[in-house]
Amino acid sequence: MGKAANAKAALFLATCAMGLGPADARTGPDRAVEAAFDAQVSSSDQLEWLKDMSSQPNHVGSLHDRANAEGTLAKFRAWGWSAEIETFDVLYPTPISTLVELVEPTRLKLGGQEPAVPGDSTSGNTAGALPPYVAFQGDGDVTAPVVYVNYGMPEDYDALERRGINVRGKIAIARYGAGWRGLKAKLAQEHGAVGCIIYSDPAGDGFAVGDVYPKGGARPPQGVQRGSVMDMMTYPGDPLTPGVGAIKGTKRLDRAQAVTILKIPVLPMSYGDAVKLLAAMDGPIAPASFRGGLPITYHLGGGQGVRVHLAVKSDWSLKTIYDVIARIEGSTYPDQWIIRGNHHDGWVFGAADPLSGNVAMLSEAKALGALLKTGWRPRRTIVYASWDAEEPMILGSTEWAETHAAELKAKAIIYINSDSNGRGLLGVEGSHEWQHFVNEVAADVIDPETKVSVADRVRAKTLADAFDATGHADEMLLKASETGADIPIGALGSGSDFSAFLDHLGLPVLNLGYGGEDEISGVYHSLYDSYDHVVKFDDPGLVYGATLSKTVGRMVLRIADADTPPQRFSDFAATVAGYLDEVRKLIDDRRAQDVKRDVLLAQGAFRLATDPQTPVGPPLVHPPTPFIELAELANAVETLKKSATAYDTAYSARGATLTPEARRRLNALLQTIDQLLLTDRGLPLRPWYKHLIYAPGLFTGYGAKTLPGVREAIEERRFKDAEIYAKLTADALLAYAARLDAAGDILAQH
Repeated sequence: MGKAANAKAALFLATCAMGLGPADARTGPDRAVEAAFDAQVSSSDQLEWLKDMSSQPNHVGSLHDRANAEGTLAKFRAWGWSAEIETFDVLYPTPISTLVELVEPTRLKLGGQEPAVPGDSTSGNTAGALPPYVAFQGDGDVTAPVVYVNYGMPEDYDALERRGINVRGKIAIARYGAGWRGLKAKLAQEHGAVGCIIYSDPAGDGFAVGDVYPKGGARPPQGVQRGSVMDMMTYPGDPLTPGVGAIKGTKRLDRAQAVTILKIPVLPMSYGDAVKLLAAMDGPIAPASFRGGLPITYHLGGGQGVRVHLAVKSDWSLKTIYDVIARIEGSTYPDQWIIRGNHHDGWVFGAADPLSGNVAMLSEAKALGALLKTGWRPRRTIVYASWDAEEPMILGSTEWAETHAAELKAKAIIYINSDSNGRGLLGVEGSHEWQHFVNEVAADVIDPETKVSVADRVRAKTLADAFDATGHADEMLLKASETGADIPIGALGSGSDFSAFLDHLGLPVLNLGYGGEDEISGVYHSLYDSYDHVVKFDDPGLVYGATLSKTVGRMVLRIADADTPPQRFSDFAATVAGYLDEVRKLIDDRRAQDVKRDVLLAQGAFRLATDPQTPVGPPLVHPPTPFIELAELANAVETLKKSATAYDTAYSARGATLTPEARRRLNALLQTIDQLLLTDRGLPLRPWYKHLIYAPGLFTGYGAKTLPGVREAIEERRFKDAEIYAKLTADALLAYAARLDAAGDILAQH
C-alpha cells in the first residue's frame, strides 16, 4: 500500500540518556534466548520463501494468493504454532475491461498491460495477472476534454481556479506524489470531473532520480502504479460492512449505499503513455510548481482540442480472503496478547510490497517455534497474522479486528506491524509510550553493512545530512541525535494493517521496517515489483530482512516476558505537549496570514502583481481565523505531564519489588489505558476513526494528523468543531492521567 506508513518517514535511534523508565525496573532481556532466536533467523530461508511466494500473480482472489496463505499455514503448524485460516467475504472489484485512448486531435490507444523486460524472470508471466487498474473507482464510459491538475491536491485546484480553469465535465489527469492517490480521484470527483487519470511522472520515481529498470531500479517508462482509490479517510475495510466483520450473516449495505466507493471511472497510467497525452494538450502554460520531469511544455488544457475516451467495467462480486492467524499460548498471562502482522497479497507479484516484510515475519515465527522445542514458552500469548487483502484497502486486518473487537480490547497489549522492507535505516512510527522501549531495542541490533548498531547508524545519518544539507531533519530529531537523547518515533496515520487496531480500537501500535537506500519506489505497485528487482536493487541477499526479523523478534520476546509491559508514559506526555504547541502556532500563523491577505487585497497587490497577458486571480477569501479556546486542553496536557512523570519515577523506584497481586492490579490498569484516548462520537466527518491523538489526515491519506479533531478543524475553518474537540481531547487526557495516578497509588503502597 502507501508505504509512507512504512519505515522511511520516522527515523530514530537508541540511547539510554534520558534516564530510568519503566523498562529499567523490570528484569532485563534474556540475552541467551535472544541469541538462540537470532541463530534461527536465515536470509537464505527468506530468499527461498520470497522466490516462491512472488513467482505468480498474487492479487486478491488469485489462486496463488490463496496458495500462499495455505503454505503459510502449513509452515506455522510445522514450526509448532497453533494456526488456522480465517476467511471473510468482502466486496472487491476486479477489472473486466479497461480502456483509455486519445481521440482528438488524433486517435491513439494508451494503457494496457506492462511488457516484459530483460533480466526479470517473472515479468512475462502475466497470464493470470490483472491489467493496470485502481480498485473501488466507479465504472463508467466517458469521452471529454482533459485538464492537468498537477498532484490533484486542494491547493492545486485553488491554483486552477485563480487561472479560470475548472474540471467540471472534464477528465482530470494528476501525477502521483504529494498526497495519497485516493484523494486525487476523490477531489476530482468533488470538483465535477467525469473521470480521472493518475500517472507516474519521472520527476518522482523515474529517470530523473535514477537509471530505470532493468539497468537500475527506477520506474521505467512503461511502469504503472496500481492501487486503491477507496475513500479510506471515511473508513477502511469492506465498504459494505463498516464497523463490523464481513462474516456470514452480517448485514451488508447495497453498493450504491457504500460512500467509500467512487462514482467516476479512474485509471492509472505510465509516464511513457502520459507524455503522449500531455504533449498534445493546449491551454495556459502550467505554473512552475506544476511542472514535472517529462521533456515537454506542461499545459493546463481544458479546451476541446484534446479529448480522451476513458472506460472501465468491473466484476463487483464478493471475494473470499484468507487471513492466517497463528498463536503460542502464554504460560502466565494467556489473556494478554502481543500481536504481530504483515500482509501477503500484492498487486501483481508483490515481492517487495509486501512479501519482503512477510518473509521476515516468517523467519521470526520459525525462530520462535525453534525456541518452543527447547522448552521455552512466553509468559504472554503471541499472535502472528499474515493478512490478506491489505492492498485494496486494508480489508483482511480490518475485518478481523472488527470481528474480534471486544476480545482485542480486553486482551491485546500491542500490535506490531511491518510492510515492505529494504536496505537502509531503521524507521519506526507508533504509540509514543513505547518510544523508549524502541530505542532500547535499536541499541541491541547490528546493522549488517556497517556493523554498528542500527541506532548509531541513524544517529550518524541524521548528523551528516544536517551538516551537508542533503536531507531534512526536524529540530527535535537533530537535537536528539546531537545530545544522545531518545529520538522520537513518528506518528501514525493509516495505509497499512495497523489502522483498525490504532484508529478504531485504540490499541497501542508500532509500525517498523528498514529502507531509504533501496529502490522499491521505482517499481511500487507495478508488474516489476519482482524477486529479481528485490535481490538486485532493494535488499541483496535479504540481509535487512534478517535484520528486521531480529529487531521485531526482540520486541516480541521482551514484551512477552516482561513483568510489566515496558512503556514510559512521560514520552507520550511530552509528545502530546509538542503537538499542542504546533496547534497553537498553526492558529497564530493562520490569523497572521488572514490579516496579511486582506491587507494585500485592499491594496490591490495581487491585481498589480499578475501578468496582464496571463492573469492569475487573487487568493480565495475565507472568514478570519478567530481565537480558539484551548485553555482546558492546555491544562489537561500539564496534568498529564505531571502524572506521567510521577508514575515513571515511582515505577523506576518500586516496580521491581511489587507483589504478584499488586503486579496483577497494575498491569490490569495499564493494559487498556490507550483506549481512553478514543471518543465514541468519532472524529468529525468520519466517525469510524475514534482516536483523539492520531489519525490519517482528511487531505493526507497515509500521513498522520495529530490532535486531529482540533488541528484539522482549524485547517479547514470548522472553528466550532475545533473547540468541541479541544474539550473532548482534554477530557480524554485527564482520564488517561487519572489512570496513571491510580497506577501510581498501587506503587506507593508497596
